[in-house]
Amino acid sequence: MHQEETYFFRIEQLTVGYQNVPVVRDVDVSLAQGEILTLIGGNGAGKSTILKSIMGQLAPLSGVVYLEKNSIHKMSAEKRAQDMAVMLTDRVKGDYMTCRDVVSMGRYPYTGTLGILSPADREKVRQTMELVGIAGLADQAFTTLSDGQKQLTMLARALCQEPKLMILDEPTSYLDMRYKLELLTILQRMAREEKLTVIMSLHELELAQRVSDKIMCIKGGKVERLGTAEEIFQGNYIAELYDLRTGSYDGAECRPELPRTEGEPKVFVIAGGGSGAPVYRRLQRQGIPFATGILQKNDMDYPVAEKLAVRVVCVDAFAEIDETAEQEALEVMHGCDSVICALERFAALNAANQRLAECAGINIGGGR
Repeated sequence: MHQEETYFFRIEQLTVGYQNVPVVRDVDVSLAQGEILTLIGGNGAGKSTILKSIMGQLAPLSGVVYLEKNSIHKMSAEKRAQDMAVMLTDRVKGDYMTCRDVVSMGRYPYTGTLGILSPADREKVRQTMELVGIAGLADQAFTTLSDGQKQLTMLARALCQEPKLMILDEPTSYLDMRYKLELLTILQRMAREEKLTVIMSLHELELAQRVSDKIMCIKGGKVERLGTAEEIFQGNYIAELYDLRTGSYDGAECRPELPRTEGEPKVFVIAGGGSGAPVYRRLQRQGIPFATGILQKNDMDYPVAEKLAVRVVCVDAFAEIDETAEQEALEVMHGCDSVICALERFAALNAANQRLAECAGINIGGGR
């Protein structure tokens, strides 16, 4: 007899919106304990609406959200506060409060109506601040903290609740790269080691790709795709999800590129092995159309060349550079005003590009 698979967190046929007007319909997703789900999609797609409906801030129009086997919307406020923590983009003022005071608020679901912290509660606050790396800020006024420090403080407050589920709406907004990585690293560690289940929205696609076990793509009032990062970030799907009208996006590398400069190529770039990409982008910034080669289609430079160069002389992946490709490159190169060799040395299999450089009369790394 087939036994129905059970999940720690489950959404069934959830439709969310405002004043009985649906924003996103029929959301279905199941998560194991300790998984990280990230919602992505354009502005106004409904990511925040879904999160607010999951956390109970907004009543769903239909459907059910289960944590373990319990409907979240039927839980008592106390039980929900113990099992689920929330971090929103709304700024907490924290006037007249220290960093420790703000973190201590995470223990209120356990303190009763008087809100008096026990020694065990105070120890939990200390441990959580240590975990998040803000122990040294304990006595500092919350209002004097930087945006990154405030966000880590809010994360510590949420973790201090000892939740089973954490919901975060754009938690990396306003943060520099240091604090983005610190915050997501803590979440990933808590998911791995403490089996904390995380649901969040992110605009930074490269971070969503790195940290997520599952990714939900919201577009057109529905979940357009749901899958692993490897399934979502492939091909041209991300460009389609965001309706890119200018430039391009490499899904596998999470790499956006501005539009190529069109026109007859004025510069030929001899490149390979990743040496060409910085040159390609510099020429694009300067508005100079260029050609490049000779590249194998599996070369690190090829994806960027394909997006930015008006012409790419190439051969198939792992193929030897044959006479036909070399002759094509020579003809294109002779039609350009100048040549740049981005390569600092040539391997034995790259003799054709070395001959191109010699023909151009340039030194390695120089120009004509």
